Amino acid sequence: MPLLRAEDRRQLEQIFASQLTDPVTLVLFTQHDSPLVIPAQECQTCRETRELLEELADISDKIKLEVKDFIRDASEARTLGVHVIPAIIFQGKNRGTLRYFGIPSGYEFSVLVQDIIDVSNGTTRLAAETREQLAKLAEPVHIQVMVTPT
Repeated sequence: MPLLRAEDRRQLEQIFASQLTDPVTLVLFTQHDSPLVIPAQECQTCRETRELLEELADISDKIKLEVKDFIRDASEARTLGVHVIPAIIFQGKNRGTLRYFGIPSGYEFSVLVQDIIDVSNGTTRLAAETREQLAKLAEPVHIQVMVTPT
């Protein structure tokens, strides 16, 4: 059963068709589906995150999904700064590495969609003043935004 409603899917088709310029690859680090549940390794939102990203990748030929196993691909995960799952790495025109940890549901779904658009276009909607301030930074900055589902 799809996670996206037909109406939402149609709207996303229009948004992606009009706003995506270059391809975007979403690299999802997750855990291997297993009929056995190991309490210390269970990811409660990995399956739904994967299903959601598969639906998005199905909407536009400019969105590609690569699924990686957090354990089997541990070296690559460490290299990309992935320490928890589910984790989404956005690859496209972006400079630096954009990571999203957790399931992008509820209000966070719109953040996921906008991130895909920004990475496709290689730009953001930051104000000119903000861009000027960021250009003055001498060293890389690690920014984390925490949200809680409500």
